[in-house]
Amino acid sequence: MAELQTSTPGTIEAHALARHVRMSPQKARLVIDLIRGQKAQDALQSLRYTPKRAAKHIEKVLRSAIANAERKADDSGSPLDVDRLFVSKAYVNEGSRWKRLRPAPMGRAFRYQKRTAHIFVGVAEHHIAAAERVAANVAEAESQKGVRGTARRVRKALTGKQPPAKKKGKK
Repeated sequence: MAELQTSTPGTIEAHALARHVRMSPQKARLVIDLIRGQKAQDALQSLRYTPKRAAKHIEKVLRSAIANAERKADDSGSPLDVDRLFVSKAYVNEGSRWKRLRPAPMGRAFRYQKRTAHIFVGVAEHHIAAAERVAANVAEAESQKGVRGTARRVRKALTGKQPPAKKKGKK
C-alpha cells in the first residue's frame, strides 16, 4: 500500500511507537480518536484529563514523539517551536494475543485471550510554521553572507594587497 506524501520540504516530522501494550486495541482506539489532528499541547491536555486507562500509555507515546521531533530538529541544526507541532498520524494496531486457559467444570478448560496493542503517534510541524522557519533560516544565512563579504573587503582595503595573479599555461 503506497503512502501519500503530504508534507512539504523542510517540515519536521517524527513518530513514536509503543509495541505490545497490554490493553485491547478497541479500547485504545477510543482514546486515540480524541487526539488525531489536534495541536500537540492540546492533545496532551486532553489525554491528561481523559478518564481512560489507555490515555496514560498514549500520552507517554505522544511525549516521546515530541521529544523525537525536538531531537531531529537539533540534529538538523534548525530551530523548532514545539507549540507549532500537531498530531499528524495516530492509530492503534492489534498486537499479538496471549492465549490462556481458565479451569472449567468437570476437568475441562476454557480458552481466553489477553489482547495487546501497538500504538503509533506521529507529529509534524504545521506547513505554515515550516515555511516561516525556512524563510527565517534563508534570511539569516543571507545576512551572514553579507557580513562576511564586507569583512573581507575591509580587510583587503586595509592591507592594500592585491590577490596574486593567476599563472597561465607553459609557453
